[in-house]
Order: sequence, then structure tokens, then C-alpha cells
Amino acid sequence: MRVHLVNPSDTSFGIGVITPRWLYVLAAATPASCGDPIVTDETLEQMNFDTIEAGDIVGVGIHTGNALRGMEVGRQARKRGALVVYGGIHATLYPDEARDLGGAHVVVKGDGDVVWGKVIADLIAGTAQAVYDGGRISGDQFVPARWDLAPRASYMWASVQTVRGCPKHCSFCSVWRTDGQKPRQRSSDIVIGEIVQLRRLGYRFIALADDNFYPVTLTDIELAEKQDNAARVAELRAIRAERFELMDKLAKLPDDMIFFTQITMEAGEDTQFLDAMRKARIKGALVGVESVTEEGLKSVFKNFNSAGGDLVTRLSKFKEHGVHVLGSFIFGLPSDKRDTFDATAALAKKAGITFAQFVMMTPFPGTVDFDRWEKNMEGNTPEVGGVPITRYWLIPAEVRPKMFTPHGLMSTDEIRERTQGVWDKFYGTKEIWQRSSCIKSLKGRLAFMLISKLYRQMYANTGISTDSARRQKATKMARILAAQCRRFFEAKPMPELEMPVMSKTVPSLTSINLG
Repeated sequence: MRVHLVNPSDTSFGIGVITPRWLYVLAAATPASCGDPIVTDETLEQMNFDTIEAGDIVGVGIHTGNALRGMEVGRQARKRGALVVYGGIHATLYPDEARDLGGAHVVVKGDGDVVWGKVIADLIAGTAQAVYDGGRISGDQFVPARWDLAPRASYMWASVQTVRGCPKHCSFCSVWRTDGQKPRQRSSDIVIGEIVQLRRLGYRFIALADDNFYPVTLTDIELAEKQDNAARVAELRAIRAERFELMDKLAKLPDDMIFFTQITMEAGEDTQFLDAMRKARIKGALVGVESVTEEGLKSVFKNFNSAGGDLVTRLSKFKEHGVHVLGSFIFGLPSDKRDTFDATAALAKKAGITFAQFVMMTPFPGTVDFDRWEKNMEGNTPEVGGVPITRYWLIPAEVRPKMFTPHGLMSTDEIRERTQGVWDKFYGTKEIWQRSSCIKSLKGRLAFMLISKLYRQMYANTGISTDSARRQKATKMARILAAQCRRFFEAKPMPELEMPVMSKTVPSLTSINLG
């Protein structure tokens, strides 16, 4: 009996940008008595079902974007006599779907770090339940990943998680509902230990794969103080202090290490936090801008963001403090007009955003937007190939609609074409070259251009294309670019690297300016 772990995807690029962390966390959580699990990441290459034998256990992790392929993987595995287990955010939301359409014997809801070992033991004993609930485990229970099982030559970035959960409540995001709004932080020493392991193996680019790396804002603390809530103030200050302690330790790792994370725009007003990020060599951050207008931000419950000139000022703060922004924008909001697209491209340029992604409004399961949309569709739900549009992830990609709610001013095709136009404008050769000036060497600037082109191919063309031929062409080009880009992320292994020696004095509550 062998354990297989599969990250499904219907698009394989040969090279992965970031390691799918859950694969290697569950590999570490697999009981030693089962041997090393066989790990398959289909963003690299498709699953070889000949490796599955009767009695094997196959774990499939799915989110909404790869649910259809994941269910095909599960069905094929079950046909070969395997015991099939589903987990991930989509299986948490739709456990019956995984069982009825994906051939699941077992579905795991919530965090899998702790419960995975019990699931395997019960399957072997023949006493497995249909559904297990892993819940929301505390930060000290997060399992460090088995990075020794990851194919080093196949990934540009490794990934480490420092915190789960996000205190915000954006209408388009499910994280605050599934992972909770209370930040669950790991010990900084555990995080650093995992990063040291990765650097020993030859990874020097690390994504801090957090729901929100900035879980406590200055405004949060000020509000708690105004409410005279001493317990809440102490809790928030402790979380903030732990963030600074982690960044202080990151700064003591080898100088060639680069980190990237995900953060809210509010960090742009916290210059002390941005300076700590710079010292820790957190040189990039995904920032959810979403919309450049106040109306658009209000529609997605993101009033804490800035718009217009204030948005440019706040985004510019990141770059001024050494943190490059990957800005994320949503098109197709009810407030969007035809001039919104050009205005967004112009603002991204004016704010000095280094990378950007432009997505079309999609109601994802588990979000406020999805609940609202599904309710509005009751009694009048159109179908595609017999599948209700409210289960769009079960519709094959080549015929799946790109948008699901009518827009008052523009057709779906017009929004799609205008969105593609913004991608084309932002990632035009001239524009990329101008942005590459943030890098000093000619070699570095050429690498920046190549990586920018790869990003566009992987996240624009394959997602916005409306037919399989265009998707296949984009995927082929992405594979070619990815093979060339990966060498820019190579690093010589440092097998003798030790844990950094910390000074006797680390950031404390009293040494951190709380605003």
C-alpha cells in the first residue's frame, strides 16, 4: 500500500512558479509506517495513473479552479481500486460533490495537518468515516513541510506559511470564512527552521504564503484603545510584536535570500512595518487593490482601501520603502465603466506598480458575492451542457462562461476584450523595459522582461482565452518561457547552513512604535 498526493491541474507548464505547499505538508503528516508518499503536482506534468495500485490511498486537494480536473483524478484512481480522499477549500465547502462526482471514500474538511494521520490509520483499519473535520488548528500545530520530496529543478519559488486567517471581510474572498478572521501565527523559530531547510536544499526565493502577512493594522490598535478594551489592545500588540520578531530573524538569514508575501494596502501607512520588511528582504507583496474607484471598493466591502490620488500615494509608499507591489485588480464590477480599464492601467503605471494582474469578476464559493449571486439565481438558473451556471466549475473550461452576472453597460465579451487589452498594455515590451529600471544590471533587466512575459502568458492568456486552441498555444509558450526563467532562480545549495544566531535583544512591545 502506497500513499499518493495529487495537486490536480488541466494545464501543465513543466515548471512551477511556487511550490504547492499543502502537498508537502501532508507528505510530512503521512505516518512513517506508510513510507514516503508519491507526490504529483499536475502543474508540472499530468498524473501517471499506472503508478496507482489497488489498496493505495490517493489524497486529492481541490480548490474551485481545479475541482473539475480533481474529480476526474479521483474517479480514475477509484477505478484502479484506490481509496480516494479529498481535501482543500472546495471539498470543505462541497463534501457531497466530492463524493458523488469525484469518487471519494473520504472527505476532509478544514485543516489537514493533524487529522490526515488519523484518516490514513482509519482507512488501513477499515474504519474510516465518510467525513472528517480538521477544524482550524492553532499555529503551534502547523506541520513543517517535507521539502526533501520536492523536485528542486521544477520550482522557482518555495513557500512557507507564517499565519493563517484574515481579519478582513472582503465580499469576493472566502479566506475569512474558511480560515477564520483570527490570525493563527506559527512560532518564528519554527518558520525560520523551515526556511533554513529550504536554503540548504538550494532555494533562495521564498513565498511567505499567508492569507494576510499584516494581520494587525495601526487603525485596529487605535480603535481598541478608543474602546478602552485593554485585553484587545494587548492581544493586538502581541500579534504585531511577533510579526516584527519574525522579520528580525528573517533579516539574519543569508543575504542572497528574497521573500515575497501577500498583504493589505493598509500597510502602506505603516512605514515602520515597511522598513522592517525591507530589512528582512521581503522585496515583493501581492496587494489587493481591486478597484481604482470608491464605488468599486464599496461594492466589494473594501472601504479600507484608497482610491484615486490617495491610492497612488499609498501604493507608492511600498516602493519608496523597498517593497515592490504585485497589484491585483478586478474588472466587471457593477460600478465599472468603459473608461475604467484605461484609468486602471494609467493608475498602475503612475503608482509605480512592478507587476499587476487583472481578473474578471467571478463569484467564488464561500464568499458573500457567491451567496448573493446564487440567491438571485433561484428559480431562473441557466445551464450549460446540463450543468447549472451556479456550479460553473463543473463546466469544461473551453465552454465555461467568463462572467456570470450581466453588466449594466458592457457585454461579457467586451469586458473580456478590454481586460485583455489592459494586460497587453501593462505587459507591452516598452512598458516592461521601463519598469525594469528598478534593477541595476543589464542581465537583471533582461531577466525581469522574460519573467514579466512569462507571468502574462501563465496568468492572462491561459485564463482569458475562450477556446482550447488559444489556451494550448498560450500554455506551450509559457512552457518555453518557464524553462528559460527557472535558471534565474537557481541557487547553490548550502547544506551546512545553521540557524541564525539571534542577538539577546529582539523587538519587544516597548521597542515597537504602535502609532
